[in-house]
Order: sequence, then structure tokens, then C-alpha cells
Amino acid sequence: MTTAQTSPPPSMRLRELVFGAACAAALRAAARLGVADALGDSPMAVEDLAAAVKTEPRPLRRLLRALSCYGVFSEQQDGTFAHTGMSRLLREDDPHSLRDITLWCTEPWTWDAWPHLDEAVRTGQNVVEGLYGKEFFTYLNEDAPESAAVFNRAMTTSSEQSARDVAALLDLSGTASVADIGGGQGHVVASLLDKYPSMHGTLLDLPRVVDNALPRLRERGDLADRARIVPGDVRVAVPVRADVYVIKNILEWDDDSTARTLRNVIEAGGPGTRVVVIENLVDDTPSMRFSTAMDLLLLLNVGGAKHTTDSMVSRLTEAGLVIDDIRPVNPYLHAFDCHVPA
Repeated sequence: MTTAQTSPPPSMRLRELVFGAACAAALRAAARLGVADALGDSPMAVEDLAAAVKTEPRPLRRLLRALSCYGVFSEQQDGTFAHTGMSRLLREDDPHSLRDITLWCTEPWTWDAWPHLDEAVRTGQNVVEGLYGKEFFTYLNEDAPESAAVFNRAMTTSSEQSARDVAALLDLSGTASVADIGGGQGHVVASLLDKYPSMHGTLLDLPRVVDNALPRLRERGDLADRARIVPGDVRVAVPVRADVYVIKNILEWDDDSTARTLRNVIEAGGPGTRVVVIENLVDDTPSMRFSTAMDLLLLLNVGGAKHTTDSMVSRLTEAGLVIDDIRPVNPYLHAFDCHVPA
């Protein structure tokens, strides 16, 4: 029986770490094959699983044994395999599914980019433009539509899951209007409108993004009478007036883009406006390994960066905001609750 090991000596731990790509590849393979979806509540023999996912039994056992070392699936004494808390997250139907995130973080372009991390560290610039001859999202949409679709699904899943946490955290009692700045499909604003039935909300994002806004926010949707969808680039202008602005996971660009976005929000809202910025942090959080890895991936693909608490505070105060509170939203997000001074 293969079990997850604990506290190996440094020499073995380093050996394990340098084979990190094998673990990532195994997770990707299991997600693409649908192994977690085929495995039910009871342990299954590898032969039965192999038949269900149309693979050969022997290599599937090798894949599952490798993943079981990390606590993803569990090998039983009789050689069958069972679910663990982590392997269930690879199921498409799990309410907290991370299947699309798993695929996104292991898409083909990532395997092209990671070997050039030393170059990105030397220059401070992304490597994707050098690899593909175009900006990252242009490359995705023009040359890698399947990866673009995976990205969209992953961001939708992540937004759905975190939007519930954001809505639970924020007290907007007595607030008449809220604007979700760079809000993607509008999961945050929808969750807030659900929580506050008398409040109105606006979603602002790029035209190609809001074209796919939640049906609930669009015409004939159940929130349509209290929702407005505005296409636009937040780095250019924020043509939206609201009592509260929520800015979630978009201040990861270069400093100039971040400064312009914050300035546009401040100008749109005016004195007294509440601004809530929600971001991953790369210091003093339970998600350090995840956040620092995403930080390096941002460096590779767009030249962006996750923030430390201090760097986020600096960006916000330099823009002219007053920070009233900093609170965790969940293990991987923090909220900076601010206001525009009079």
C-alpha cells in the first residue's frame, strides 16, 4: 500500500522537489482521463477503473500509485484504490472542484515557459512574448483556443467559489450600489445582489469578457432589473458611479496599469467612496506555496506579480486611498477595505 510520506530527510526532499513536474503531469493525466469521475464511493480495482477510462491497467496503476504518495487517491491493502479529500476535488461534479484549475496550471504553454524562469528572473520580463511572438492573451485566443477555453473555465470555477466567500465577508448593509471592477462574468456582483435584495450592481470588464456575463445579470435574468453590464477597460476609464467598488484579483499587472486602475476608480467614486481590493498575498498566509507558485507563473506569462501585504498597502496608499482594515477572505485571499478621503 502506498501512503503519503512525511518529513523525509533534506536530500530525499530535494529529490522529490526536482521531480515536481512528474506530480503535476500525473495530476493533469488523471484529470484528462477522468479517473476521479469514474471512481465511485467504494474502492475499485485498477482493471475496472482502466475499463471505465479506456486505459491499460498496468500504467494506470503506476499513475495512481504515484499520486497516492501525495495523498491524491489511496491505495488499499487489497490493491484497490479509493478516493481521498484531494482526489475528490478532481471530479467535475464536486461543488469545490479544482479539475479546471489543475488543467489550467498544466496547459502545454506552461511546459514551454517554466524552463525559461531563470531568464524571467534575470530580466524581470515575461518570456511568453519571446516564445510565441505575441502577448500572452493574444497568443491564447489566436493560437491556443483550447487553452483559452480551459482558462475561461478555470477562472469561472475560481470566481464562483471565491465569490461566495467575498459575499459572506462583506457587510454592505445600507449600501445602494456596488460595482465589480474587472469582474469577469460577474460572480461577485451576483453573489452580493443575492445577499442584498434592494441593492443595485454594475459589472465592468472588457467587451469580450462581459459578452459572456452570467445570464442572471443579462436581459430576462432574475437579477437583470438590478444589474448593469458595462464594457470597458478599467485601465483606461471607469465610467461607473457606485457607493462601493470591489476590485478582485486584477491588480497583478505592472505598476503603471495598477496605478491607472486605482486612479480611475477614485475619480469615478469621489470622496467617501468605499473601495474593497481583494488579492492573493505571498507573505504570511496559509497558501504561501500556492501563491508564490502563481506569482512565478505571472512573471512568466504576463510579467505580473502577486503582492505582499506591504506592496499592496503601498500601491493603495500611493494611489490616495485610506486603508481601514485588512482581513482574510479565505485561506488564499485577503481583502483590503479602503475609502477615498474627503
